[in-house]
Amino acid sequence: MPLHWTIDSEFHFVSVVAKGDVSRPEVEQLLDEMASCAAMTYRKLFDGCDGDTAMGPQDLLALGVRMRAHHELGPMGPLAVVLPDEKAEVVLPILGMLAAADRPMRIFATRQKARHWLVSLGGPLPSSA
Repeated sequence: MPLHWTIDSEFHFVSVVAKGDVSRPEVEQLLDEMASCAAMTYRKLFDGCDGDTAMGPQDLLALGVRMRAHHELGPMGPLAVVLPDEKAEVVLPILGMLAAADRPMRIFATRQKARHWLVSLGGPLPSSA
């Protein structure tokens, strides 16, 4: 499966790593899991450096709309996205929708910088993240 995630309730942290071709059902499964664990307020690190997607504009828009619907349910935790410049363009529509939430969000070139920023917002993270 191209999306690998860990939801850590002790550190209030979600780590997601994309490896390979990510599909809409996989993203929807991740969103379902985060909602069922009440993890939307957690700090989140999404590493898309090794991920890709063949999703078209309709799938990306549908995911963006679904993510925005979560924003209406309550506060969202900080989001750090790790992406190389050449991949950021593909997900810009979703990132724009996510940025509309009332929460800190930044894009980073490295996982280390993303982790450092998330630590500055809420304390330590699990060492395995």
